[in-house]
Amino acid sequence: MESNGTFMFVLHSHLPYARLAGRWPHGEEWIHEAASETYVPLLETLYDLAEEGVKFKLNIGITPVLTEQLADPLILEHFDQYLDDRIAAAKRDMLFFSGRSVDGDLDAALKMDTRLHVTDEEQTGLEARAVTEAWAAVEAEANAGGNPQPPYIVTTYEPVPTAEPHLRYLAEWYKVHYENVKRAFHTRFNGDIIGAFKRLQDDGYIEIVTSAATHPYMPLLGRDSSLRAQIQTGVASYLKHYGRPPTSFWLPECAYRPAYFTRDGVRVGLEQHLSEYDIRVFFTETHTITGGQPVGVATGEVVGPYGQIRRRYVVPNMHEFPKRDATTFQAYYVSDTAAGDNALSHSGVAVIGRNAQTGQQVWSSTSGYPGDFDYREFHKKAGTSGLKYWRVTGAKLDLAFKDYYHPDWAAYKVEQHAEHFAHLVSDQLREHKTKTGETGLVMSSYDTELFGHWWYEGVLWLERVLRHLANDPSVDLKTANEYITETPPKQVLHIPESSWGAGGNHFTWNNTDNRWMWAPLHEAEIRLEGLVIRYPTPTEDERFVLNQIAREALLLQSSDWPFLVTTGQARDYAIQRFNQHLERFTKLADSLDRRRPDRALAEQYWELDKAFYDIDYRWFRARS
Repeated sequence: MESNGTFMFVLHSHLPYARLAGRWPHGEEWIHEAASETYVPLLETLYDLAEEGVKFKLNIGITPVLTEQLADPLILEHFDQYLDDRIAAAKRDMLFFSGRSVDGDLDAALKMDTRLHVTDEEQTGLEARAVTEAWAAVEAEANAGGNPQPPYIVTTYEPVPTAEPHLRYLAEWYKVHYENVKRAFHTRFNGDIIGAFKRLQDDGYIEIVTSAATHPYMPLLGRDSSLRAQIQTGVASYLKHYGRPPTSFWLPECAYRPAYFTRDGVRVGLEQHLSEYDIRVFFTETHTITGGQPVGVATGEVVGPYGQIRRRYVVPNMHEFPKRDATTFQAYYVSDTAAGDNALSHSGVAVIGRNAQTGQQVWSSTSGYPGDFDYREFHKKAGTSGLKYWRVTGAKLDLAFKDYYHPDWAAYKVEQHAEHFAHLVSDQLREHKTKTGETGLVMSSYDTELFGHWWYEGVLWLERVLRHLANDPSVDLKTANEYITETPPKQVLHIPESSWGAGGNHFTWNNTDNRWMWAPLHEAEIRLEGLVIRYPTPTEDERFVLNQIAREALLLQSSDWPFLVTTGQARDYAIQRFNQHLERFTKLADSLDRRRPDRALAEQYWELDKAFYDIDYRWFRARS
């Protein structure tokens, strides 16, 4: 059968830099959760497919700042401890829901007969409810931006063990899951998550997509020196960890800015900065290509952290983009926007837009697959362990009325939804070819953490979809670089300033709650440019301090801080982290101004961060 076109998954993996910056509820545990629920299970799935001879292709972005963290020995050591904690929590729940005390040796207790009965069911119900309500209050405070402590003591007496056979089964199911993750991490992947992804790329199954170093909101950075430094640091990190230069790029938050006039002349568009570092293609939202009302993540009705924005802001600033005769079924060269609106020249960098229909099937919190009533409920946790034992059950149903989760029910739905998605892709490509006579492209992009973490069954769904599409002769699976090489764009497109944030614009990262962050950030950019000029040939101590200043500048510029303020998920934590990096930057810069470079302080900060070892502060050099 003749091919009707190409399909490509593009998964974007990113978490804030959290090394030695707190554990629960904010900090390193974000990384541990994502690794145990998404990254390691996804690696298991992809390695299984490869070993079975399934000819799949996948694009997976891993931001440089996430790469640095997943390669850090201390974070990986803490990840191992996290897995042990989760296994122990599941074992305690196995005893608890067998009606036994959880004191003493867990393994020894589990070998004994656990089929006991509750002696005081009324008191057990009261205790369990109190624990659950305490955890719900903690989670609500965290989502509102607070920094609550775990409810270690929530009632005047300990919860009474209760015999709940199904919950005991689920606890054991979780135990097996975390034991399998631990075994795969150590045995199959040799404790090296980044190395495991690298091998898949070396073998031709995936393309690892790079990004700016610390995931900054690039359109709002004030200086081109910062843009170049972010890209160059990302490229250097990619070369170090993956052994080759990157060819594709994920614009953080899908945020694009064309060229524009300033008092000093023309400030070039982001496409020119990417071209300078030999980037061939980047990805963007649907409305950036086609115009019209933003869809998907930009509407706020989505699964995951972006969904918090619509809940906190009644009327986000929604911008309708002028509709035009362009389509996401093909790639385009991005115009050289510095040459003007009518210029036909292009930057040599291509752009691929997200397919709206396939995107909505997964992103949508109302009509997407993750909202199916038989899938695991993300927001309700057991007060005994934090494990999640419930299913979605119903639309907008109060957490108190959620039914127990049944993995077999969920697995059945995964099969249905994977087959539906594969047919949707095939149908769209066939219809496009019938209508135009041309083969088409369907690109579906998502946050990687959506699969496994937010949508627990998502990794299994990905595996089933890849199997279906790999066996469909009418659909080609390709990486982005393969597609651009084999099917170079035929047209040049002017694309507007845009993002996949609420309203399709800058609102999420620049509003009344977080706008105050940008002035000190821009001042730091200018100050760093000045330091680069002042120290063309630094001493060894000056160089060490300057490089640490550059690291603090990168971490200060992360888009995560204004994002978390807007969503309210971790508002206080985000403000603390932003101010922390600004303070470190200032103290080190002040020491240079006093002509007494504080190397000891810079070494102290390095021990905390240990990111981007090979950075060169001169990457922040301003150009005339």
